[in-house]
Amino acid sequence: MIDDPDKEADDQWCAKQRKQVIAYLSEEGFPAPNVGDWPAWHVTPVVSVWAVKSIEYPRAVGWWAVSGDFPTDYTTCSGDRNPRQALRDIGDRWRQAAARWVDGKPAEGFQLRNAAHERELAPLLATRAQLFLDFAADDRNWEE
Repeated sequence: MIDDPDKEADDQWCAKQRKQVIAYLSEEGFPAPNVGDWPAWHVTPVVSVWAVKSIEYPRAVGWWAVSGDFPTDYTTCSGDRNPRQALRDIGDRWRQAAARWVDGKPAEGFQLRNAAHERELAPLLATRAQLFLDFAADDRNWEE
């Protein structure tokens, strides 16, 4: 049997993204983040959305984390939340942040580790935000 090179590349990329999410969440102060073994949704090599277990309710998803060709980030999970909504939430937050950075203003609830580059990176962040919003809006990405 011949291994599928695309599947192997996909598996390697997802494993790398999972490690990146765990490292990021640890740096953000999550005590031993419990990240799913496989992304809840992904498009290799662009974006992956990861379920992160709740600390208070270990059988439930507490957060969604994103990683890929953009800053790693996360959003809380409450109620009827899913990976699609996580992309919307993060896309909206990034779009708003980029708009403020273009004007030289800080964004509420979001900043880069090196804030000196925010204005310069605002157009790139706005592009990534729109990509997230487009992915979330396209029903073909969410067919079951």
